[in-house]
Amino acid sequence: MNYFQEETPLGPVLLAADDTGLCGLWFEGSRYAPELPQQPVRETPPITAARRWLALYFSGQEPDFTPPLHLCGTTFQRAVWALLLTIPYGKTVTYSALAAQLAHDYGRSRPAPQAVGGAVGRNPVSLIVPCHRVVGASGSLTGYAGGLRRKEALLRLEKADMSRLFLPDTN
Repeated sequence: MNYFQEETPLGPVLLAADDTGLCGLWFEGSRYAPELPQQPVRETPPITAARRWLALYFSGQEPDFTPPLHLCGTTFQRAVWALLLTIPYGKTVTYSALAAQLAHDYGRSRPAPQAVGGAVGRNPVSLIVPCHRVVGASGSLTGYAGGLRRKEALLRLEKADMSRLFLPDTN
């Protein structure tokens, strides 16, 4: 595994890649972020592609490519993450809508939105696999491992319609 730390306007991110593709992208302090490794970091082609994607994204542009990915997880998690990749830039969907789409795509009973939320929360490649575009049915900006303020900032950067979205009251 190769690691690289990249600075962004929302704080440092840790990039992790193997020879196949990007395996991880975590904001510093994210719920599931690994500690920065003590081993030397090395920029590889998947990391270079991810850095280029981040530069475009944070300049306010919609990147027109996806870096090579190597997403490791359960079959269910990978199905959820594949759906996340279909959410258009600047748009949001609910956990419930993702659950309904999974049921439709796989011809199975509808998974609970909480199960979908668990898979969304375990997304190892934040931003590029856009878990920040998933919101609660009420419009609550809930469930972002990188922090709800970052989720709000990312949606504002994408010029998403924020009129029905809100940060939950944490009091």
